[in-house]
Amino acid sequence: MKGKTITSMSLEEAILRKDKTGTDWPRLRRERADDVEPAREAAEGEFDWAKASVVIPPAKSAISLRLDTDVLAFFKAQGRGYQMRINAVLRSYMEAQQG
Repeated sequence: MKGKTITSMSLEEAILRKDKTGTDWPRLRRERADDVEPAREAAEGEFDWAKASVVIPPAKSAISLRLDTDVLAFFKAQGRGYQMRINAVLRSYMEAQQG
């Protein structure tokens, strides 16, 4: 699964990187100069814990599995988590066969 890596950094580090994140740098500089906590999005960090539930993932079994070299190379080429992707493909096949 290819996802973005979340990185924490100071304002100075972010300015030095000069990445194109769409950050409103002038606003952040003003807030920092005024010693104000940076404003957040309305829903940022909010979560209704009353609706949360504990989900225990199914147990996994360690096995030795022989795969064609090209099949394994295909999944590995997609990056980290290739074993989870292989498992997802097998699960999808199993569920399709069950009805």
